[in-house]
This record gives sequence, C-alpha cells and structure tokens, in this order.
Amino acid sequence: MTTSDTLRAALVDQLTARGALTDPAWTESATAVPRELFVGSYFAPTDSSAPTSYRAVRQGDPGWLEGVYTDRTLITQLDGRTSPEDIAEQPATGAPSSSSTLPSLVLGMWQQLGADVGHQVLEVGTGTGYSTALGAHRLGDGNLTSIEYDPQVAARAAAATRAAGFAPRLITGDGLGGDPNGGPFDRLIATCSVRYLPMAWLRQVKPGGRVLVTLSGWSYASALALLDVTGPGEAVGRCLPGYTSFMIARPHDRPPRPTLALLPGEQRASRIDPAKLDTWTGSWVAQLAAPSAERMGACGQQILSDVATGSQARTMPDPDGGWTVVQRGPLRLWDQVEAAIEAWQSAGEPHQDAFGITVSAAAQRVWLGSEDGPGWHLPI
Repeated sequence: MTTSDTLRAALVDQLTARGALTDPAWTESATAVPRELFVGSYFAPTDSSAPTSYRAVRQGDPGWLEGVYTDRTLITQLDGRTSPEDIAEQPATGAPSSSSTLPSLVLGMWQQLGADVGHQVLEVGTGTGYSTALGAHRLGDGNLTSIEYDPQVAARAAAATRAAGFAPRLITGDGLGGDPNGGPFDRLIATCSVRYLPMAWLRQVKPGGRVLVTLSGWSYASALALLDVTGPGEAVGRCLPGYTSFMIARPHDRPPRPTLALLPGEQRASRIDPAKLDTWTGSWVAQLAAPSAERMGACGQQILSDVATGSQARTMPDPDGGWTVVQRGPLRLWDQVEAAIEAWQSAGEPHQDAFGITVSAAAQRVWLGSEDGPGWHLPI
C-alpha cells in the first residue's frame, strides 16, 4: 500500500475503535475516498498565538499528509478569500471561512442522517468536497446534489471531486434556498450552521424525509438537530447528543458592527452565576433567549450586545460576593437570559439532547423536555 493508503486505513481503524464508524457501508467509503485530494493545502494554527495566526501547510511540506489523516478540522480559507496558496509570508491572520471538517464528525453525521441507496439527498455546503465524495461513494452520483455558496470554494471542490472519480450534481449558489430545481429529496444534510430552518428546505424534502442541521446564532453556540419533515414547511425533531459546531452560513452571519463601547445603564444583582454561559449548553440556552445578541467575555464576566437594537448587558463581580449586571437599551438582555438559564437549571441542567424543535410556516420553537415545556422562538 502507498503511504496514503496506510494512513487512511489507520484513521479508519481509529474511528472504528472509538465507535465513530459503525456502519460497514460508510467504513467502505471512508477507506475508499482519499482525503488528500480535497485538502491539497491547509492552514495550521500557530501555537500560543493570540489572536490566532496560521501557517500554510502545502502538499509536500513535512507532516502535510500526516496532518490530512489526523481526525481534525483543517482550515482551507480565511476571511472568505484567502487560501493557503495565497500566502507569501507566514504566519497569516484572519477568520476561518471554509474548512474540511474532522472525518469523525462528517462520517458520524452521514450515519445519523440515515441516508441509504435509492434516497435522493441534498447536501448544503460542499466545502472542500470531501463529505460530498463520501456521500457519492455510498449513495451513487445520481442520488446526491451538493450546493456551495462560495464560487472559489465550489470550483476547487468540483475539480477535487472529479479527480477522485465522482460526478454528483454540484451547484454554486445560496444553499439556504435549496435546489433551484426544487427537489424533491428524501434527506438533507447541512455542513454549515443556520439561525433557523429555511422554508425552502422543508418544502423540498418529502414528508417522512429527514433534515440534519446545526443550529447556531450570533453568539456562536451550536446544537445538532435531526428533524422529521411532517408536511410542506413543517417538521419536528430533537437535538442530538455530542458537541457539534460549524461555520455559520454566510447569509445568516451577523452584520459587521463598529467597535463596542460599554455604556452606563441600570444595575442590579444577578440571580444566576454568569459562568453558566461559558458552558456548552448554557451558552446555547442564553443564545435561545437573546437570539440577536453577540456574546463576549469569559470567566463569568459576560458582555451581551444586541445587534438589532444596540441593547447591552454586562456582568461584573461584586466585591461582597455574587455578580452585578448592568443593562441598557430597549431589550433587557440579562432578564431574558436569566429566565432561560433558570428554566434550564430547574430541569437539572440537561445536555442539548433534552431539547426539541417544532417548525411550521408561522414559527420555529425550540423547547425543553416536551413541546408543552419551556420554549424559545428562533429568529425567522
């Protein structure tokens, strides 16, 4: 076997031993699809850099192939335009805008989706094309359509997919609008996160079909949800165990804001420990309660800034113990977050798999425990 084959087989063995790969059909796909064709170069974070800087790792560089076959996410674009090939001087800085997601997550999601041969599947977010190639190998070229928003990323993915010997239907465009031809599909899988479920998806997936998507927001908390489509524009489902995050779909990302100025406001004692917002599920609950707010801060000193209204909330340690919150603007952000965190605490602070979601044309509601339990509306 070649070095690539050996490394790929070792990664598959590792994922199987960890329980990330349980379906023999997807094991076969993971063994067959060469990831290096889709990640000819990538950005590696520079150790101990703040803010994070990156070095470009290109084909042939020491450790390049070993990095490709490590179970980690490989960043392939910064700031929506810069690829590793564009970097003349190292290191580089910027915000990650495209990547090849860690194989265990990609394969885990394909298995959770429950797609089988004969199903028509829509993938939103082609990215590097690695996930697309896995799907094409398992389902057949004619059963998979994949949409990529970024033309540069789409062109590279198309070339890599062809080089790997696959020919699924590839579209360049806004995946939030679904397939321009309208489907229908049996399954939809999204490799980007969204603030709410696009209605086009729920009209293009057949009743009885499934949608697997990561829900996120402007505070960048995330939850992976699997929904059953019950009718045109209608679905119900639950969040899944584990910890999943994806870059937010560019049309759903927050608008740019000026430098934040912390302004005076009304003060009171906080009823909750602000450090709860630093936990995985606590941050998710807070985001549900204040969906148009951006969250900053850590170690309990939280800052919430509402993108839509300019409302603010920030917490400060009280010298006598506890925390003080300062709020200003038309929305009392901390009041909203506090009530949601208290409802979650009353339920025992469960993981996100205790949450469900019901979607209709009128509203998208995330609920805790059962549909008649505490709930919050997504910002459709």
